Amino acid sequence: RTLLTPGWVITAILVATFSYFAFTLLAPWQLGKNEALEQRNEHIVAAFEHDPVPIDTVLHADGTFDPEREWTRVLATGHYLTTADTPEVLLRLRPVDRTPAFQVLTPFVLDNGQTILVNRGWVPAQDATKVPTIDAPPTTEVTITGMMRLDEGAHPREPMQDQGYSMVHSIHPPQVAELTDTDLVSPYLQLVGDEPGVLNPIPLPQLETGNHLSYGLQLSLIHI
Repeated sequence: RTLLTPGWVITAILVATFSYFAFTLLAPWQLGKNEALEQRNEHIVAAFEHDPVPIDTVLHADGTFDPEREWTRVLATGHYLTTADTPEVLLRLRPVDRTPAFQVLTPFVLDNGQTILVNRGWVPAQDATKVPTIDAPPTTEVTITGMMRLDEGAHPREPMQDQGYSMVHSIHPPQVAELTDTDLVSPYLQLVGDEPGVLNPIPLPQLETGNHLSYGLQLSLIHI
């Protein structure tokens, strides 16, 4: 009789509902995140096990590239496109190593005529919000080494003008193309090491997967 009281019945329904969603939604979500991180780590390790390859072996003629090739190190020859009519764009206040920072995004014209967005690295924000002096990139033709990165997608917040710069909230080449009046390809290039035009290089992600695997297994066990 106790088990048939309304309180017990409601509790049983809630437990059954949670178990269902934990097994069908939450567990696959956590396990999927773990798999994605493992693949990312494998790509980063592979990138440093091989010499950089010419960018045109990864970047297609139509400006796209295979997402499976993200993190591939490539060599790109061309020149940075920075003029009064094509200013650099800043990724707004994305912390680096817990430091308030701006990341500097600059169009780069390849010697084959395509233009790719280059993340030249980061500069620490002054007083947490102010843009410091940013060293200009070279004006001559250079060869740079960087890692191919996927478009992060458009951020729900619109770009803004602040302190004399166009600022964005995600690295989305089509959006930056509009701000710089350029025709950018879909991926972007993240500079590494002591490359021409680099500022403070963006640190590579930690090669770990966190707790997603254990969370996913725990949620699966809830159903069992």
